[in-house]
Amino acid sequence: MVVTAALCFTVNAGVSRVVLRAGVDPATLTTLRVTGAVLVLGLWAALLRPQALRPPRARQLWLVAAMGVVGVAGLQWTYFVAIDRLPVGLALLLEHTAPVLVALYVRVVRREAVRSRAWAALGLALLGLAGVAQVWQGFELDGLGVLAGFGAAVCFATYFLLGESGVSDEDPLAVVLWSFVVAAVAMNVVSPLTALDTDLLTAETTLLGALSGFSAPVWALLVWVISLGTVVPFALELFALQTLPATAVVVVAMLEPVGVTLLGWAWFGEALTPVQQLGATAVIIGIVLAQTARRLPVAPPPPLG
Repeated sequence: MVVTAALCFTVNAGVSRVVLRAGVDPATLTTLRVTGAVLVLGLWAALLRPQALRPPRARQLWLVAAMGVVGVAGLQWTYFVAIDRLPVGLALLLEHTAPVLVALYVRVVRREAVRSRAWAALGLALLGLAGVAQVWQGFELDGLGVLAGFGAAVCFATYFLLGESGVSDEDPLAVVLWSFVVAAVAMNVVSPLTALDTDLLTAETTLLGALSGFSAPVWALLVWVISLGTVVPFALELFALQTLPATAVVVVAMLEPVGVTLLGWAWFGEALTPVQQLGATAVIIGIVLAQTARRLPVAPPPPLG
């Protein structure tokens, strides 16, 4: 289930880029994704788990609100900006450095004991990112794209930390549903669906890169982003968390940045140099080390891709 979810998220990175290049801006795409997901998740809850429709209360309400604004809306927005302006593999690598940030936060701020591998994780991640960016040749990557990638990592880390602060004790479907509700409300204030050019939905757009000879209507690509790119992989990872340790789920989910790097090469012709490939490998090893650096196991919410 986790592997299938990672594959869905991987393909979604390519589909999302096509939608962005077709003229849907990152904020609007974020609004469409989270609003559509609310409708599907709400229907799922109404049919199969009505108790998930009960709104959270007191402290849980504030935690879910923060997860919705930062961990869902903020993460999706920065993620879309990053994949629009950077090689998709690098954008995903930047986002998935979140576990390294989490390990640093719990050690420095919470004073929580972590294994010494946390520092090796930090070093590998930094060296790997430097190799991917080839900083010795001058910083040639899109600055806004890099900021968006690191912003996605911060949002993802916040989502992770809020999830283990008490939200993870609740029904996972209820947490995801109400986080998306908050995100949908916030994004419709920032970039309302009413501002969307409806003519764009019926327009045909090329699939770019190696698939440039093919085209699809924008509305069909948006249906993919909402269903197979969001709800289905979320559901798979929620079910997987019922039978696998959370750390195992997150580590297996690291197939996503690997898969997206391969997708960027095969679909968009984004080839990495040997040094960049070594750097990407170092980042992934660092992320896995960071995931296993904490001494107490925690149950984070399912990753966002």
